[in-house]
Amino acid sequence: MANICANMKRCFSPPALRAYFAEFFSIFLFVFIAVGSTISARMLTPDETSDASSLMATAVAQAFGLFAAVFIAADVSGGHVNPAVTFAYAIGGHITVPSAIFYWASQMLGSTFACLAVPTTRIAVEMTGFGAGILEGVLTFMVVYTVYVAGDPRGGDFGGRKGPAATALGALVVGAVTGACVLAAGSLTGASMNPARSFGPAVVSGHYSNQAVYWAGPMVGAAVAALVHQALVFPTVPEPAPAPATNESARHGSVQTVVV
Repeated sequence: MANICANMKRCFSPPALRAYFAEFFSIFLFVFIAVGSTISARMLTPDETSDASSLMATAVAQAFGLFAAVFIAADVSGGHVNPAVTFAYAIGGHITVPSAIFYWASQMLGSTFACLAVPTTRIAVEMTGFGAGILEGVLTFMVVYTVYVAGDPRGGDFGGRKGPAATALGALVVGAVTGACVLAAGSLTGASMNPARSFGPAVVSGHYSNQAVYWAGPMVGAAVAALVHQALVFPTVPEPAPAPATNESARHGSVQTVVV
């Protein structure tokens, strides 16, 4: 009974809750991209059975999405992104059974919410301004959250992601998730995810219709990503107070010290 209580306390500790959220978001990202890329491919090539390009686009989108999903969750939850992976870790003794159950629940919820965010019931769908704004916000949330994770020196035990190789990896992940989002929703809204990207063409062409969609959606999505990352996944921890400085004689065994 004592062991069960201890395990349940660990399941609801702050690190465990952050791990569940990381799994929720990573599976949300992957399923959103996988389902969205499939829908986009079918919209562009209705007879996908005779065109291998749609399968190729879906495969590339899922590869990019899974790469980014594992990267952003690896330092928090291990980056399972798959109930089968969680089951294997539980069998191997790397994760407790109660924790595995909560992992599964987070993964199932993330997958369900991802399917609610994309129009899975109808292929030939006409996006409204409100729907396009919501979709742009979700896409921007994914990109900005990935930027936060890639650039946060607190994640992982690698001495901070500040070296050239780590910077290149972070840039690759951001590019991967952006490309995956374009493949997933490019045929629905254009997958701008960047107000500047939409404003420039509008100025040149003189067509400003739906500009609010490409400003409100990304701004809201970016703000939510920042709040989620800073408040839930990697909350700011106060730095410890510096140790008192000592003089030279104190380092050689003298009882005299100088406190600054």
